[in-house]
Amino acid sequence: MPVVMDADRIARALTRIAHEIVERNRNVSDVALVGVRSRGVPLARRIARALHDITGDDVGTGALDITLYRDDLMRHQVGPQPLVRSTEIPFSIDDRLIILVDDVLYTGRTIRAALDAVIDFGRPRAIQLVVLVDRGHRELPIRADYVGKNIPTAKPDSVQVRLLEIDGADEVVLQGEE
Repeated sequence: MPVVMDADRIARALTRIAHEIVERNRNVSDVALVGVRSRGVPLARRIARALHDITGDDVGTGALDITLYRDDLMRHQVGPQPLVRSTEIPFSIDDRLIILVDDVLYTGRTIRAALDAVIDFGRPRAIQLVVLVDRGHRELPIRADYVGKNIPTAKPDSVQVRLLEIDGADEVVLQGEE
């Protein structure tokens, strides 16, 4: 399984994304980062730290569970009850720029669910999307505003993002079909 991003490349990509956010939005005072559980949450926190290092401003972060918003809930559900984790958005999203953060963009269905979930919390001024990896094969018309790395894949391939906070190491691994 080839490692396509190591810890250093992930760190550099997140720092670059933070600079792109500042460049595109000029002012981050009304920006909030919302990570899609589970690996989007530590990525959002890392980007918030990088934004603070660049601008000196504290950027709010939240965690979003999209389990009940998925369109494939019944198809992939194991057991009678889905595992629902907490959503923690400790700020109003009304009239703010919300930046959704996720680890891998693939079909676009996770982000569609995340958009539905965010809208249930209020009316943001705008929503932008950060992904660490864009692997292609979209099924919905969704495109990331900020991408750490584009990785061309075949549909049966698997892209595994491992993060220190969850997995004990930072790396992105591409696993091809056996």
